[in-house]
Amino acid sequence: MSREHHLQLNPRKTVLYWFVALFLRGLFRIFFRPHVRGQENIPLCGPVLVAPIHRSNLDFAFTLFISPRKVFFMAKESLFKVPVLGSALIQLGAFPVKRGTADREAMRSAEEVLNAGQALILFPEGTRKCGPHVEPLHDGAMFIASRTGATVVPVGISGTNRALPDGAKFPRPVKVHVVVGAPIAPLEQGGRPSRSAIAEKTEELRKALEDTYQESRKD
Repeated sequence: MSREHHLQLNPRKTVLYWFVALFLRGLFRIFFRPHVRGQENIPLCGPVLVAPIHRSNLDFAFTLFISPRKVFFMAKESLFKVPVLGSALIQLGAFPVKRGTADREAMRSAEEVLNAGQALILFPEGTRKCGPHVEPLHDGAMFIASRTGATVVPVGISGTNRALPDGAKFPRPVKVHVVVGAPIAPLEQGGRPSRSAIAEKTEELRKALEDTYQESRKD
């Protein structure tokens, strides 16, 4: 299967999607007792880029089901070569990305999702980070948002770094808090945005992500 056919822009939730959602929600309620605030900040229609903090491999799963919308996301390319799992990921809204490179095809797929008016999960920090504060972000999230007119929603998540720290093989039962921040409007479309304009919006996102992260740590 070529990479071009991995992305299926179907906004409907399949039977498999509902099964995975119910399974993960039930499992996570038992293990992590998640507390979520601000879900109403994710628009129910139109292009939305959900931008979570990234401190653990668990962050993604907590972001996947905080909105009633179906959300699309990147997954490392090797997973799509695994029998059954690859097809399941596609049904869940995933498309491949090559880790450690500037994957132009993955970026095109991300823009395709947003241009179709769908919701996309993208970690603005890139790889997992550590520490109690948000360091300067990559400008990729705001660059894509500026090209597609997508609203950007920051999401702070705390507790996952203790539930599944880097190097751990199995999660621990730690309470997790999720705070969804106020939406950030994209740059006005009309011509190629300047680097300085994107940098300003990226810093706006960093501050908003810092705020939501600190709020989640207070809960």
